[in-house]
Amino acid sequence: MIRSDIMRRLLVGVAGLAIAAFAPPAFAEDYVIENVTLVDGTGQPAQPNMSVGVEGDRITFVTPTAVAPRVSGTRIDGRGRFLMPGLMDVHIHLKGARGGDGRRMVGTDPKNPAGPPPMQVAADARIARAAGLEALASYLYSGVTTVYDAGNVPEHILGLRAEERAGKILSPRIFATGNIVTYPGSHGDSMALRIEDWARDKPKLLEYLATQKPDVVKLTLDEHGWGTRPLISLLPLDLMQDIILEANRHGIRTTAHTSSELRATEAIFAGIDSLAHPVIQGPITPEFAKLMGAKKTPMATTLTIGEGYSRLVEQPQYLDQPLYQASYSAAEIATLRNETLPAWKERGWTWWMKLMTPVAQENMRMIDAAGGIIAIATDQTLGPAVHREMELLAAAGVSPARIVTIATLNGARHLGMEDRLGSVEPGKLADLLLLDADPTADVNNMKRIVMVMKGGQPVDESKLPLAGGQRPRRMAAR
Repeated sequence: MIRSDIMRRLLVGVAGLAIAAFAPPAFAEDYVIENVTLVDGTGQPAQPNMSVGVEGDRITFVTPTAVAPRVSGTRIDGRGRFLMPGLMDVHIHLKGARGGDGRRMVGTDPKNPAGPPPMQVAADARIARAAGLEALASYLYSGVTTVYDAGNVPEHILGLRAEERAGKILSPRIFATGNIVTYPGSHGDSMALRIEDWARDKPKLLEYLATQKPDVVKLTLDEHGWGTRPLISLLPLDLMQDIILEANRHGIRTTAHTSSELRATEAIFAGIDSLAHPVIQGPITPEFAKLMGAKKTPMATTLTIGEGYSRLVEQPQYLDQPLYQASYSAAEIATLRNETLPAWKERGWTWWMKLMTPVAQENMRMIDAAGGIIAIATDQTLGPAVHREMELLAAAGVSPARIVTIATLNGARHLGMEDRLGSVEPGKLADLLLLDADPTADVNNMKRIVMVMKGGQPVDESKLPLAGGQRPRRMAAR
């Protein structure tokens, strides 16, 4: 009797194991966005009636809703809506420490003329941090989930980067350079680590890599003998190559400020990993477009930084748009209209940049058409500028569907993060944008935001410290 009972229990146990082995695994997603039209960022056509699962900070599944796994979790109804990756701006200079809003540069240290200039902290350094947080909020409110700061006061930007990564602030993902690196007298050397002699100055570079831990090292190669600027010294190419090689040996990508076809080509063949600006000094040759298509060196667009001068002078009504109203304070808008506008109207630089911006737009279109990688970037410190950047590409003849990829996956490629960011695919970080209109039909539809999700969490807009004041939370569910 005892033996038969033992046998019965063994048989039941074996049967249970067999059932467990063939049973489908149980899922428990945090969020499921279902019945949505998916624009995944890779360039493939929009896919209707899709479901996307999110667990923790990752995308777990992307599948037609009809065959989606039956899982628990908060369900977001995507009927009539469009899901795409979060936008990226791969060239900003976050406000707060530059331009007198909290900290200011006070010149070169006479004891270390080759080093970065010392910084003088304002009476209340909290002003700098608050200004930076407002700018970061403007990016999230505009649907931007990743930014790359291409040069800033290290204490300011690296401190905010640390807070963002610790989850202490509401912010897009922050990638940063800190101090840039260049030759004495070259573009941006007032905020740069200056390298003049490789044997002598290499230890300074190594200390910079170890202490600031830049996500990307930015160099400059620009003579400024164009437009209305004076000639300056150039970073020697052999020195540039040494710096690039050393950064890459530490697993760090590099980018270069250039503005001409010649300097961009030189930087590419010195080994640069990306280019921080378009060619704006003149039209590119078809051969350069083909070179960019062959080399696949990502190039940031940064069209709005030049176009912004004449836009304010001639079309100040753009400041009435909702994204700008949220991102600027009333005092900032008044200053732009009443002080900045008349000052820029009198500057030769404003009208030279108006003349050259269409040239840069066409250069970007040609590179994209040749198979090159261009990525949305503004060289500014405000979220709505990303949408203007996309409008300028559309005006140049780039299709809205291509611009979606340029604003998402190409940004990730620029940063070397395409395995983690930039498209809606299983395993990638859940940085998502839910819209109520088709972004592949009109770039302005990317302003029609229903929900921003960063790292698997919907953003509560009512908690964003926007300069324009509190905004209500957008509702993702109906």
